[in-house]
Amino acid sequence: MRIPLIAGNWKMFKTKTEAAAFAEEFKALYRGTDVQAAICAPFTDLELLVESFRGTGIGVGAQNVHFEDEGAYTGEISVKMLEEIGVDFCIVGHSERRQYFAETDETVNLKIKKLLSGSIRPIMCVGESLEQRDSGVLFDFVKSQLEGGLKGISPEDMKRIVVAYEPIWAIGTSRTAAPEQAEEMCAFIRQTLIEMYGEEVADEVVIQYGGSVKPANATEIMNQDEIDGALVGGASLKAPDFMQIIDF
Repeated sequence: MRIPLIAGNWKMFKTKTEAAAFAEEFKALYRGTDVQAAICAPFTDLELLVESFRGTGIGVGAQNVHFEDEGAYTGEISVKMLEEIGVDFCIVGHSERRQYFAETDETVNLKIKKLLSGSIRPIMCVGESLEQRDSGVLFDFVKSQLEGGLKGISPEDMKRIVVAYEPIWAIGTSRTAAPEQAEEMCAFIRQTLIEMYGEEVADEVVIQYGGSVKPANATEIMNQDEIDGALVGGASLKAPDFMQIIDF
């Protein structure tokens, strides 16, 4: 049985002081549900959040990681560093990382493999641009991202990976894919995973939707059969809004 994952992606927001204030407010609002909640925060906030959320069931995720254990990679963070803090999840291949920092399906694949060699669950992002959607190549493009990012991943390891469908045209734009559009692509992702790994494995994979998710549309999105959660951007910065989404 798949447990829905609602993960907040803070991007480059919140100092440690701001993160501490959020954590206290969120813990006061949070109550145990059948949904896994997590916050994916900047590196500087991670240790504070892990300590603050200890014993609550609220997970903590990083937004990026390097695929080497250590080395001359100025500004990068390793899986071992994240594990020592106690991080649960790590976003990999977000469209903003692909656009601004030249991430590719190959580097996404290397990062996923490195995370899987440890204890951290990858949240692998896929999604098409508006141009790709309008030209009709959206399914081919997302399939290529899945095949490239998951190359060499075993069926057993696949069960640990979360796939986040984030149409690029709906990220931070106030445009949200219609629930039917989101469901159609998430169903396609599930079918592609069935082709790659078989139905038993694919049925265990959590598939999120991300792209301008907010309290007003969370219920309609989350009620779709193939959508198992959400990767939430701006609405995760305010504790009451994020809690409303978790309570969809």
